[in-house]
Amino acid sequence: MTSTSDQATPARHRRRRSGPPRRGRARGRRSAPRRTRRRIRAALVVVLSLVVLGTAGAGWLYLRLNGAIDTFDAKGLSRSRPEATSRGENILVIGSDARTGGNSALGGGDQGDVGRSDTAFLLHVYAGRERAVAVSIPRDTLVTVPPCLLPDGSWTDPSPDTMFNAAFSVGGTEKGNPACTVNTVEHLSGLRVDHTVVVDFTGFAALTSAVGGVTVCLPNDVYEGDLNPHRADRGRLLFPEGEQTVSGQRALDYVRIRHGIGDGSDIGRIKRQQAFVAALLKKVRADGLTPGRLLPLAEAATESLSVDPGLGSADKLLSFALSLKNIDLGNTTFVTIPWRYAGSRVAVVEPDASRLWAALRADRPLNAGDAGEGAAPSATPGPGASTPGESVTVDVRNGTTRPGLASEAAAFLSGRGFTVTGIGDAERQDHAATVVRHGPGLRERAEAVAALFPGAELESVPEAVVTLVLGQSYTTPDDPGGATSAPDQDPAPGRDPGRSQDPVAVPSSVTTDARPGDASPCSDLSYGSGG
Repeated sequence: MTSTSDQATPARHRRRRSGPPRRGRARGRRSAPRRTRRRIRAALVVVLSLVVLGTAGAGWLYLRLNGAIDTFDAKGLSRSRPEATSRGENILVIGSDARTGGNSALGGGDQGDVGRSDTAFLLHVYAGRERAVAVSIPRDTLVTVPPCLLPDGSWTDPSPDTMFNAAFSVGGTEKGNPACTVNTVEHLSGLRVDHTVVVDFTGFAALTSAVGGVTVCLPNDVYEGDLNPHRADRGRLLFPEGEQTVSGQRALDYVRIRHGIGDGSDIGRIKRQQAFVAALLKKVRADGLTPGRLLPLAEAATESLSVDPGLGSADKLLSFALSLKNIDLGNTTFVTIPWRYAGSRVAVVEPDASRLWAALRADRPLNAGDAGEGAAPSATPGPGASTPGESVTVDVRNGTTRPGLASEAAAFLSGRGFTVTGIGDAERQDHAATVVRHGPGLRERAEAVAALFPGAELESVPEAVVTLVLGQSYTTPDDPGGATSAPDQDPAPGRDPGRSQDPVAVPSSVTTDARPGDASPCSDLSYGSGG
């Protein structure tokens, strides 16, 4: 419909043409080029949109999704983070059972309750962007939760020996605290988290429905009582034994079940979740990103998705997704952080975990046992070689605010034959020098440790222990060929950083239960048969 002002415009133009010259005419002549430039820019936008629309329907995504992406506040990220690196990219994926937005109806608990993280894994994408490793962190893992930002603007004190999923609940908000989980993962691994994606129950259910279901496999029949062990009876059959397709609520039930399969542990559930994610990715790739499939998939993904500000627009999110398109499932591996049971909780096994993190910081593929022909030598000396740490046990503590130092030093020491009995933070984080503390009769063993850390000082203590306390003077140990030295070395000129790195031998506790991304959904159905 034409407005009154639109109808009057031609008359004004006619009066200006018939009347005497005025200053306004000069302004009109100057504005014409600007109007022309605006028309050109608009035309370019239309052309570019059509081009993008012709390549997988991304234009639809931008127009319909740009305002639907939720971001979390990055102010809560740690003030002391691991340094950013060009050696690969790390994406933290958090499965949240936040109670908002209809999640309680899908099994998210009571409305208004505190949001919690139900699952989490750190995806390391290698620099060549053709392979990846996903490291699952059990929610019951005992970790140190570093200082995190509260809603009132204050910061918490570090919280040692705390369940990993408690980090997401710091502050007691309905949507949870993704920044605190990022801080905890960075403190645990020494890896910089480049991007974070939080998916809640409703978003997950919509995503599985958008792809038409995901293929899963059950080792035995599963009943309602397995999903809810507080039931008085077994209930109806939820899943029959064998391969089947699930979506929506049934997909949620599948990834949430703990009891009735394997040992009923969270470790077993992680195994199923790894298999499910692999099957979901396989389905998306098999269907192809055609316009008809891409739009509902993207709408479902953003419906209940929360991301870091670096992914907070449709073009950023799309660009990020397309950057991963060359990663084949055959080059994707799912592993779990080395663990053992600690009563009803899970403890991190050292130095195995430190060696895993060190390999990823070096952007090197994982390999079981010996590194294999043509691979970089392991940090562990070969037969007949000198092992300065033989029969020496040492506890490693980080006396600085720099994340990941204890894990790095522990991996180095284990590679030199030392037995690392534990890692963690020192009683304070303002140590200037690296110190090796030793009890009576243990000076010689302490000297063996100090010899590997230039400038390290010795200190006598009453306890019969050897403790390495890392200070600001700490530098990455000189360990040629070992995984811990790799982060400070650049790939040789002209070599593809994503393909040039040789495999690093990591403990069997990492590789034995590793799941290839292209594995059959019915493979490895024991799902957590023990620790």
